[in-house]
Amino acid sequence: MTSNRQFILKRRPEGAPVADDFALETSAMPTLEEGQFLIRNQYASLDPAMRGWMSDAESYMPPIPLGAPVRASTIGVVEESKAEGFAKGQWVLGLNGIEDYSVGTLGGFTQPIDPHAVPSVTNYLSLFGAVGMTAYFGFIDVCEPNVGDVVLVTGAAGAVGSLVGQIAKIMGCTTIGIAGGAEKCARLKERYGFDHAIDYRGKDAAALDAAIKAVAPDGVDVIFENVGGDILDAGLMNLRHGARIGLCGLISEYNAPQPVGARNIWQLIVHRASIRGLLVADYVGRFAEGGAKMGEWAASGQLVVDEHIDEGLENALPAFLRLFEGSNQGKMILKIA
Repeated sequence: MTSNRQFILKRRPEGAPVADDFALETSAMPTLEEGQFLIRNQYASLDPAMRGWMSDAESYMPPIPLGAPVRASTIGVVEESKAEGFAKGQWVLGLNGIEDYSVGTLGGFTQPIDPHAVPSVTNYLSLFGAVGMTAYFGFIDVCEPNVGDVVLVTGAAGAVGSLVGQIAKIMGCTTIGIAGGAEKCARLKERYGFDHAIDYRGKDAAALDAAIKAVAPDGVDVIFENVGGDILDAGLMNLRHGARIGLCGLISEYNAPQPVGARNIWQLIVHRASIRGLLVADYVGRFAEGGAKMGEWAASGQLVVDEHIDEGLENALPAFLRLFEGSNQGKMILKIA
């Protein structure tokens, strides 16, 4: 191949991303300098956090420049190399553009991976990647669970939430999951082992508050928050004294045209509760530790992981939008090659 297809950010989305915000363009194949290697991307991870990177706002990562490929975690194979430690044919995991080919650099984010060490190489984007490590360290380190805790997980049918609920059960907790639709709620209980499932559709904050109280009349000890908005507000009205909230994401707010936020944070004072943001980048040095434990639980059948793989670079946008529509059935991955 002598050209490189790229999923380009053409303008910054206002509200929900639309087709005119992006373009599928073809550019010349990149040429390598010393210390660089060419990656033929095979898979890209599609995550809600990418929506934040598309905005020109201060964050933990710089915004994606206009005219540049949309950034994502990717898995690929080294096609050509002028860098020591990266040989042709080596599988790698990195942070690259959603494109056919990317250039890796020594000292960058890209690292070698062994495709034979996992059931599927895509597991490096789910169970053993940022998703799995967010669930593991976000729950264990940030939420500090105790045996017998009542744990509320929002966005519970999503890639991170479904793993958090299962880890909570392994840790001896009672689990409540909030998800959208009867099918997802059934999956929470039947596949992921949640004790209770609440369908948020058609419910405002007051109705969600009542639904949580119905299954946790004495309140919850832990909230693993992925959604925000009315769902977070309802959870805040159901805290036990000393409750811990791990703030992982706010997907319901990412596309909001105007700033929104929780109204019931005063409950943190009432119950002497704490809320702490979490970012998986803080745990990169401990990924081997988390991966070993997640692998052990998966091998024993205590932990299941689902992946939803859509194919084709031309389908990058509809695949990404599944995250906000709730139509993905597991970790959202785009097959590029």
